[in-house]
Amino acid sequence: MLILAHPRTPSERSQAAQPEPAIPLPEPRAADQVRLVGGALSLLFLAVAGQLASLAWKAESMVSAAMVEPVATSFSRPDIVDRNGRLLATDVEVHSLYADPARVLDADEAIEKLAALLPGLDEADLRKSLSDGSKRFVWVRRGLTPKVAQTVHDLGLPGFGFRKELRRAYPLGALAGHVLGRVDADNKGIAGVEAYIDEHVGIDAVHATRPSDRAPVRLSIDMAVQAGLEAELADAMARYQTVSAGALLMDAKSGEIVAAASLPRVEPARAADVTDQAKRDRLQSGTYELGSIFKLMTIAMALDRKQATLGTMVDVRVPLNVGRFEIKDLHPAGRPLSVSEIFIHSSNVGAAMLALEAGTPAQKEFLARAGLVSEMTTEAGTVAVPRTPNHWDRAETITIAYGHGLAVAPLQFAAGAAALVNGGMSVVPTYLVRSAASGAPPVTRVISEATSRDIRTLMRANVTDASGTGRRADVEGYEVGGKTGTADIAGPRGYRQGGVISSFFAAFPMSSPRYVALVLLFEPKPSAETGGKVLAGLTAAPVAAGIMRRIGPLLDLPNKSGAQR
Repeated sequence: MLILAHPRTPSERSQAAQPEPAIPLPEPRAADQVRLVGGALSLLFLAVAGQLASLAWKAESMVSAAMVEPVATSFSRPDIVDRNGRLLATDVEVHSLYADPARVLDADEAIEKLAALLPGLDEADLRKSLSDGSKRFVWVRRGLTPKVAQTVHDLGLPGFGFRKELRRAYPLGALAGHVLGRVDADNKGIAGVEAYIDEHVGIDAVHATRPSDRAPVRLSIDMAVQAGLEAELADAMARYQTVSAGALLMDAKSGEIVAAASLPRVEPARAADVTDQAKRDRLQSGTYELGSIFKLMTIAMALDRKQATLGTMVDVRVPLNVGRFEIKDLHPAGRPLSVSEIFIHSSNVGAAMLALEAGTPAQKEFLARAGLVSEMTTEAGTVAVPRTPNHWDRAETITIAYGHGLAVAPLQFAAGAAALVNGGMSVVPTYLVRSAASGAPPVTRVISEATSRDIRTLMRANVTDASGTGRRADVEGYEVGGKTGTADIAGPRGYRQGGVISSFFAAFPMSSPRYVALVLLFEPKPSAETGGKVLAGLTAAPVAAGIMRRIGPLLDLPNKSGAQR
């Protein structure tokens, strides 16, 4: 059956056209928030995972590094400069070669190649270290020059690498080497002023090549004067064929050492030099019987005790007997001598008789007052302790009077003798500039001003008098005074035949001494120039003159006319 739809009215058609009511859905804003939170959480988990992976990778690297790198640190040190600010020692960055034995592929091939580039390499020791499976770090050579480091790098040896370190450098090489001292492989001071810096100034542990920010250590040394002094000493060693030589220049009042050298010289950067006994510092680390320069002490003692004056006559015609030995003068005068003549002619008998008159206790007391029997130290290290006689009686009093039987370091004698010319006050030697801030050490009176004037008169006469033993030390314009000494060298079985120490102690200008100097020649050889003799007046005195002539223009001293340099 066909059913026909009933026609809709316009109002019905209008109602039918309207959409059905929609089912409620979530707000669009809430959906976005859900998506954002989910994404953020995902990113957070990704970041954590990435960080964990990064930390794991770094931890592996750190473990690896810890296995091959040394734990110990290096040290940065303050610079050392001379009294005028010229650089003497500083830290520089260097490359040091190391190996990780576990990563070395062919130890024999590597050692063979390195030995060709690194002289002195201990191949056996390196081979032993590289074969030790328990080691992950081995030093091969520290402190390579840039050129050598690059050459080694170019070999491309597996298991070898470089580490940057601070290493001490000395721009002037061996100049003042004994004074400066040296450092070890870790840049720690072990000798000389370098050791003093560790103990009294300070150094800084560093894990990188960071230079020190400490103020430079300023020495009293003047490098221009030092260079001149060392050059003259080197000439003297060749001229007189000596085993070694030494000299120093010191401020007569402050004790500041302006120059000090012991030859053969040492290179502070060469450990072998510093440990070589032939190159030891004879000014400070050895004690010697210095001979007739000790008569300065004997005569100063007699004058200061007022037991004699410069004009007092002493009968020196009869030699003195000490056991089976006879004490006599090298060139007997054959007549009594005044105290002045005893000094100028360097009479052993005269000096001995003055000491005997004073007595052994007085001699001991005077030498103690002059600082010649006690321990001494300087910034360059401990001075060798004086060797005094075990039994000190008449015989020892006689021999000590003219410089035998008591051994002291030359530096210690120079300090004691400086008090005899500077007005009578004790002197404490130093390698540092004494500033107003640090002040000077306390001083004591050794002899009276009057006695000091008499000693200056004698020293000047010994150089200007035609019969003076020091006349070859005279230098025009500098008013030099001094005393010679020729001492036999003591050995294990008595004094050595023919071996002497030739010395000259000087001060200038003698009217008001600014400086004292001491020159020593160890075992000079006879020559045609010296008439076949090795006396100090023929060897050490002219060397002292050469030094003063060379360094005089560098010092703030007036010449004869009073004009300044």
